[in-house]
Amino acid sequence: MGTTNVSTAAVSPFEKLRLFTQKYKKWLLLALFVVVAIIPLVYDDVYYKNIMVKILMYVIIASSLNMINGYSGQFNLGQAGFLCIGAYTASLLATRLGWNFLVTMPLAGIVTMIFGYLVSKPTLRLSGIYLSIVTLGFSEIVRLVVYNWTDFTGGPLGVKGIPAPEFFGISFKETDAFYYLVLVLVVITLFVMHRVLNSRVGRAWMSIREDQLAASSLGVELRKYKSQNFMFGAFFAGIGGCLFAYFYRYIDANMFLLDEGFNVISMVVIGGQGTLVGPVLGAVIVNTLTEALRSLDQFRMVIYAALIIFMMWWRPQGLAGASNSILAGGKLRRKGKAADEEESDEEGGSIT
Repeated sequence: MGTTNVSTAAVSPFEKLRLFTQKYKKWLLLALFVVVAIIPLVYDDVYYKNIMVKILMYVIIASSLNMINGYSGQFNLGQAGFLCIGAYTASLLATRLGWNFLVTMPLAGIVTMIFGYLVSKPTLRLSGIYLSIVTLGFSEIVRLVVYNWTDFTGGPLGVKGIPAPEFFGISFKETDAFYYLVLVLVVITLFVMHRVLNSRVGRAWMSIREDQLAASSLGVELRKYKSQNFMFGAFFAGIGGCLFAYFYRYIDANMFLLDEGFNVISMVVIGGQGTLVGPVLGAVIVNTLTEALRSLDQFRMVIYAALIIFMMWWRPQGLAGASNSILAGGKLRRKGKAADEEESDEEGGSIT
């Protein structure tokens, strides 16, 4: 009977780094939090502090999209629309009704979540490119409504005079204070997402991503969990939109163009879909590139597109994604083919 020697494939540097981070995850997270927390104390330049605030806000926004695209396998391109709804909800409640940040922020998330439900219900039977086109259209419809509804949203003039967050007698007008506010919200967001993903609901989302037919045969209600997933992602997009409004103190419809949606997608794709670390890494990389390439104006979008194409070819699961991830389709197919060849050799060698 013939025998075969099975060689262990070389582990890539990215896989080694991922295994290392998994082993020392708690200590690394603690060290990262300490470093991020002391940045405002080390750098006095307001410009760099504002960049850090933007990165933290985009961590929430990119993570919200990752919940939909990365964990349930739905392909949403309309995150800019959800961001717009959250921003306008918070800004209008703050400027016209004078409501406090602690009220406007959750309401921004809830209103956006309702729109997420309304978008998800008629599109539950859609997937892939068809779903992406519908969400893309939804995003542009939201922007055009906001742009043309002058009496309610201010139209092209936008919403001005958005007050700084203030509660419990603490004002977050200064950049340092707002930085720590957003940092706390980032920690809460990632913690909640982590807990949900490790619950029955999160496992149902991931089973839908892997194989809808198999998930359905095991009793997973596809319509219910897909809708919940869209609502969950939309809620945190609304929170991100609320922070947008309070950070800039002014918003208008042109802040939520399709370019903004593609900007968020690039963070998720580059960092790694289906991982909590991916959007964090993507937000850091893309926002750093944005500032570094600001002199190139619109040409930086070409660089983003080229970077996404390169990532999809070289590492489709993203920088933080696992090599055995379902998103690393090409590698899985090659491994599967190699396994089939080994099995065929073994069967051939066993014939006497």
